[in-house]
Amino acid sequence: MDQKIIDNYVKAGKIASKVREEAKSLVKPGMKLIDLAEKLEKKIRDLGGVPAWPVNISTNEIAAHYSPAKGDDSVFGEKDLVKVDIGVAVDGYIADTTVSVALDKEDAKLVEAAEKALDEALKLVRPGADVADIAAKIEETIVSMGFKPIVNLTGHGLDQYTVHSEPKIPNHKGDFHYLLEEGEAIAIEPFATRGRNFITESDENRALTYTVLEEKPVRSMEARIILQDMRSREGMPFTDRWLKADGIKLKLALRELMEKECIQPYRILKGDSKISQAEHTVLVLDKPIVTTR
Repeated sequence: MDQKIIDNYVKAGKIASKVREEAKSLVKPGMKLIDLAEKLEKKIRDLGGVPAWPVNISTNEIAAHYSPAKGDDSVFGEKDLVKVDIGVAVDGYIADTTVSVALDKEDAKLVEAAEKALDEALKLVRPGADVADIAAKIEETIVSMGFKPIVNLTGHGLDQYTVHSEPKIPNHKGDFHYLLEEGEAIAIEPFATRGRNFITESDENRALTYTVLEEKPVRSMEARIILQDMRSREGMPFTDRWLKADGIKLKLALRELMEKECIQPYRILKGDSKISQAEHTVLVLDKPIVTTR
């Protein structure tokens, strides 16, 4: 891996780490989710990065893909378990990190399970390490603390402007044999729960974040402007909060872009019980670098 690329990954990681720690201090009952998201996204930009995706703020049984949209007035409850998933890009090289905040002390051990599983998994990362061993260690650690790993959510590779690439890093034991290669960037992200060990798309059938798949001719001016404005993101996800259109015009433009398969929606993912998550980005080098610590 070229030193300049390493430097970009490390810079992104340092920014993400600072923003993650700020998130931990800001999450309080009664705070609006949209206020937290916008504060953290501004912090990323102020520190010299670009949000690699809209800050995801998933509470309780929601596992992923919740980022407050325009007009979202939801607030944190007294007993929420809050997962804040932060992505930072520097020249397209991405740091991916998540922290879980337990507003109810009864969830502290659930948070600890994901964090401990992450710590144990990171100890195994090196060139030539078998992903199957990392996955087994994640499950072993979570189960030893009395919880279950989410089996259909995985860690993943990262690449320039690419949020999810190979290899996958599962959270449970299985026949996942892949040997990590020097120069890869990976995100390891254990999820733990008391409930069922898998997630599904929410019945709400709505999306809060999107990514541009392809620019095609579209009918409405608003849809054309969205494609033009999001071009610089090189396929990284975006939110309607970053768009100029509003109201029904925004809704119709997004619908047109989805129907034309110009953009891909990310559906909200949910379990049936509270879910915790911990995540770091690591560069697979002779001396691995956890960029987001």
